[in-house]
Amino acid sequence: MPRFEPFRAVRYNLDRVEMGQVTAPPYDVISPTQRKVWADRSPYNAVHIDLVESIPDGYEQAHCLLSQWIAGGVLSVDPQPAFYAYGMGFTDSSGTPRQTLGVVGALALSGAGDGQILPHERTLPKAKDDRLRLMRACRANLSPVWCLSLARGLTDLLTDLGPPLARCTDDEGTHHRLWAISRPALVEAISAVVGSAPVVIADGHHRYETAVTYRDEVAGDGLVSHSGPLGADLLMTLVVELADAQVGVAPIHRLVSDFDSDIDLLHSFGGNPVAVDPSIHLDDRYMAGVSEGPILITSTGRWILDPGPEVDEPDAVVIERRLPALGPHVIGFEHQVSTCLDAVADGTVGAALLLRPLTVGQIAAAASAGVRLPQKTTFFTPKPRTGMLFRQLE
Repeated sequence: MPRFEPFRAVRYNLDRVEMGQVTAPPYDVISPTQRKVWADRSPYNAVHIDLVESIPDGYEQAHCLLSQWIAGGVLSVDPQPAFYAYGMGFTDSSGTPRQTLGVVGALALSGAGDGQILPHERTLPKAKDDRLRLMRACRANLSPVWCLSLARGLTDLLTDLGPPLARCTDDEGTHHRLWAISRPALVEAISAVVGSAPVVIADGHHRYETAVTYRDEVAGDGLVSHSGPLGADLLMTLVVELADAQVGVAPIHRLVSDFDSDIDLLHSFGGNPVAVDPSIHLDDRYMAGVSEGPILITSTGRWILDPGPEVDEPDAVVIERRLPALGPHVIGFEHQVSTCLDAVADGTVGAALLLRPLTVGQIAAAASAGVRLPQKTTFFTPKPRTGMLFRQLE
């Protein structure tokens, strides 16, 4: 079962910086315009090392900055290994206050097919190449992969944590808090719970696969064994219990363009579509709790698509299977329902497909069965901040 260990984190020195100015969202949800916003907030913001601009020398620049920040006291290395409880307090799309609470530790990378760490989405080669170049240069984990534990009891261990080591509130209003856990009995209990069942990769498939590639590279170079001094066999990971109360899952919708204008979209997607009353307000809440299938939006109307015999499959799988009927086309991805509606209304795209969020059960079932869902199927919310913790591999 998964090996989960404490580690000596590299953290910002709060006498030198303010956490809200130096942390940032994960690299893969930041646009070039947003990157500039974060970079301008502080010369020490995490985007300067986690999301490089110039290729290829940007990777070496990231390494130099990380080294300079440590040498100059902007970052410091904790004196002893610890687990780090990480809490995210937020309000979900229904207006309900929620709390996600997990543990950041060093998770041992597993072998292919051994059933310890279960992916649930396919990955893209370009994204992995970027992360691999950055890991080679910095020799560090710069942001945590997010995994979901199939075991029960992790959340129950995270009580009476005391004042947090660090905290900040992001631009979406999510409260992020961090605590160090070094008491031997609690460290042992956390390792035992996480090690008692497989974990599912929720967010960070590209970073996980990159870490496996890097581990094998340095092992092949004779620099490290799988338990050696570089620590390349371990990956900084936030582990959260797989439970509805702990996990917020949003869908990623599809924008469809550049297809033959003579195509009958309703016929292409098959089934028995049902028209949606135009007076109904389509939003995240509707897709999560009311819709009985994915919704096709065109300039002429809105239809709930019949999922047919695939009713228990995630919408992304059903849609991916039916899209070839369109012939040549281009797919884009969007998180916001309102943006999808606007894109169709102003003619930016020819159609949009609104998907329902996956359930915790669907995620667990897909991972346990070894099924890789299409890219951009799930969007876990809220996102842990890059910069709350770093982990050196040396």
